[in-house]
Amino acid sequence: MTPIVIGLVGYGKIARDQHARVLAEHTGFRLAAVADIAESHPDLPSFPDISSMLAAHPDITAVSLCMPPRFRAEAAEEAIAAGRHVLMEKPPCATLEEAQAVERLASQAGVTLFTAWHSQQAAGVSAAREWLADRSIRSVQVAWREDVRVWHPGQAWIWQEGGFGVFDPGINALSILTEIVPGRLRVTESELAVPANCVTPIAASLALESDAGFHGTAEFDFRQTGLQTWNIEVNTSEGTLCLSLGGNELRIDGRIVPLGAEGEYPALYDRFAELIRTSTSEVHLCPLRLVEEAFDKGRFIPVEPFVEGL
Repeated sequence: MTPIVIGLVGYGKIARDQHARVLAEHTGFRLAAVADIAESHPDLPSFPDISSMLAAHPDITAVSLCMPPRFRAEAAEEAIAAGRHVLMEKPPCATLEEAQAVERLASQAGVTLFTAWHSQQAAGVSAAREWLADRSIRSVQVAWREDVRVWHPGQAWIWQEGGFGVFDPGINALSILTEIVPGRLRVTESELAVPANCVTPIAASLALESDAGFHGTAEFDFRQTGLQTWNIEVNTSEGTLCLSLGGNELRIDGRIVPLGAEGEYPALYDRFAELIRTSTSEVHLCPLRLVEEAFDKGRFIPVEPFVEGL
């Protein structure tokens, strides 16, 4: 089968560490070029923006958008207008309204749009969803705590308007949660800790409820040192399920469930290729909606300034 020719737009940390690495080995795609205002690929043509990349490479039929989320809607609109299929890294856009507008444009143009929530492809997620499908959930607890200096070094955009702050990783937990539990989740209360020199929160605490009848909490913190925590616990009438390591380890009543190997980004590109072949789209916006609800209902608490070098 002829590989799909693809371009990367945004060549920062996530694009280098995950997208470019996976595409170099994926038989369904051929990475032809990258577009980034500041970075370049060592071996491929590199352009300052998506416009110049697409103009120089009419053979590119799909793009992966990996730039900060506040720039993704505009790039997606340009790619869709040019008839290209679009994969959007998470979060897909800076706002729910932007994402919905992009979804409408893709539908009208007849191109594939894929919101790529990589944590939904973690090794334990599908097994967790299946186990919970016929059980009565009593409560959920999310604890997503990591060291921003380790996982997001030098990424000042996270603290700026449209950068999401602690919700940049935290939305991964919400993407898993909305994938494995039934019903529509909503945020009923939120508390957001915002450094004095930042726009976005460094920590957040949410109260959640589902129209399936259960409640939950979610705790996110960028200030964690030492052991990093990426856990989701679901208490049911028939036992307790715990996803840890970002969804890649599954325990039921304390017992480890055997899982396959980790492979989130290869699975995303497998799915993107399938969607393109079948001329369909896959757009999930529930995690983004929950983040907007957290901001809308948030009680903002000022905390000490964030200085990356300390």
